[in-house]
Amino acid sequence: MGEDMNIDNKKMGLVVKTNRLNTAIQNLTLAEIRLVQLAIIDSREKNEGLSADNPLIIKASRYAEAFGTTRQGAYDVLKKAEENLFERRFTFLDENDGYPVKSRWISQAKYKQDKGTIEIIFTPAVVNEITRINGIEQFFTKYTLEQTSTLNSMYSVRLYELLIQWREAKKTPLFGLKVFRGQLGVDDDEYERMCDFKSGVLHKAITEINKHTDIKVSYDQEKDGKNIVGFKFKVLTKDKPKATKQKGVGRDADTADMFAIEGLNDNQLGRIARNPSFVADYNHMVSSTSPAGQDPKAWEFEMINRLKKDASQFKKRPLREYLEY
Repeated sequence: MGEDMNIDNKKMGLVVKTNRLNTAIQNLTLAEIRLVQLAIIDSREKNEGLSADNPLIIKASRYAEAFGTTRQGAYDVLKKAEENLFERRFTFLDENDGYPVKSRWISQAKYKQDKGTIEIIFTPAVVNEITRINGIEQFFTKYTLEQTSTLNSMYSVRLYELLIQWREAKKTPLFGLKVFRGQLGVDDDEYERMCDFKSGVLHKAITEINKHTDIKVSYDQEKDGKNIVGFKFKVLTKDKPKATKQKGVGRDADTADMFAIEGLNDNQLGRIARNPSFVADYNHMVSSTSPAGQDPKAWEFEMINRLKKDASQFKKRPLREYLEY
C-alpha cells in the first residue's frame, strides 16, 4: 500500500542537532524524545516552530506512522506533551564562558484535541542548536529516525544518540559516570547501585541498540581503585544487507512482497491477528485498558505493526498455522 511507503520515507528524516545539544543533560521520557525528534526533523524541513510567529504543527497521525503506534496512543502523547514537555529542562555549557546554562525545550505548546494536533515553539537555545549547522565547520550529530524508531527505552535512544557521533572514530572518550547518567536521563535517586545501573539501564540499552540499529556497541569500564568512574565505548558500523531490487513503488495488500513477514501479505497478517488462537497466545502483550485491548480493529492494527517490526517475539507456533481457521 502507498501508506506503507510513506511511513518508510518519513522514518528516513534526518535528526540533526549540534553535539552540544546532543550531549546535554536531560530527563525526557521516551515519548517526549520521539516528539522532539519529529519536531527537529519537521522544523528544519518546513522552517516552522523556530519563532513565536510560526509554530510547528505535529499531527497525531504523523507520530503514529513514524513510530508504529496506534492513533489513540499518539493522541495521549500529544496531550501529555502540552504540559510535561513544556516543563522539561536541559543543561549545557556556555561555549563562551564555560558556565552551565539551563533551558526549556519549548516555549509554547497548544494541544488541539478536536484536530489531533499539537503546536509547539522551540526555545531560543534549542533553535540555535538545530539551525546553525554549517557543514563541516559545525560539529553536529545526525542520524535517520528509523534507527531509533523501534527502540523501546529512552535510555536506548539516548545512548544511541551519544554514541553515533563517534561512529567515524569507532571509539569514544571516557564518559564520566555522573555526567553520563545525567545525559541518559537517570535521576540521582534511580539505579544508585552500579549493578542496578548496569542491568537496568546500560546492558538493556546496548542489547536493544545492537539488535535494532545500524551500529554494534561494546564497552570497557574505568575504575579509580574499586570504584567505577566511567565508561568507554567501541562503536562499529554493521555491514549493510545486500539491496534487493524493488519493482514498483506501491504495495497491494493482496500481493506478497519483500516487506511482508515470511512472504505473508497484509491481508494474511490481518487473518493471523484475528485468529482466536493468536489472540489467546499473545493477549498478554497489550494492556486490557489500552485501545488494542478493547477494540478488535485496534488489536489487529497493533499486531500487524508488531509482526512487521519484529516477528521474532511471536514464537509460540509457526505464524502460518494461524492462517488455518
